[in-house]
Amino acid sequence: MTIQGLTVALSKGRIMDETLKLMAAAGMPLPEELDSRKLILRSPGGEVDFILAKPVDVPTYVEYGVADVGIAGKDVLVEAGRDLYELLDLGIGKCKMSVAGLPEQQSHYSMPRVASKYPRIATEYFRSRGQQVEVIFLNGSVELAPLIGLAERIVDVVETGRTLRENGLVVQEDIMDISTRVVANRMSFRLKSTAIDEFVGRMRAVVEKGEVLR
Repeated sequence: MTIQGLTVALSKGRIMDETLKLMAAAGMPLPEELDSRKLILRSPGGEVDFILAKPVDVPTYVEYGVADVGIAGKDVLVEAGRDLYELLDLGIGKCKMSVAGLPEQQSHYSMPRVASKYPRIATEYFRSRGQQVEVIFLNGSVELAPLIGLAERIVDVVETGRTLRENGLVVQEDIMDISTRVVANRMSFRLKSTAIDEFVGRMRAVVEKGEVLR
């Protein structure tokens, strides 16, 4: 079986190294120029093309078919809300999406403010709980929002909780568990089913052994 002809969108950043270790352990042909500044790379034998993308762009590339397969965090996938097939949990990049704020802080607004890089997730979470809030999108350090009076609470990814603690914030509620997932374009899943099945099968075998993650 072969993975010939696949285009894979990889998330740059914190999960990239772990993703590449998994792929190497799975016997995937990896490009030789990973240390370069190139954003599109090809494996030595030409079997697979790789797009190195910002995590938030991976779901878009996959939905529109410029990538057959993508690897991205569950937080990114839920926030994007793209129409994709989720095929495998790689079990890396584990963290939580949480609500946090200052201890015992009271709202000064008729509609409480929540700051987040994830406005879709934040809005849907509070709506599901029957709570009306004003969600303020921030692209930087959302931990600042409660400290400067911009918002009472934040919704953000929490890994160790160190940043929250150092800024006097506490986790109030957990929204969801997050890890890195493999997703596929719906049309590619039909037209390139053999290659995608092989890709996912190899990755699943490594994940189930768990050796790379130790």
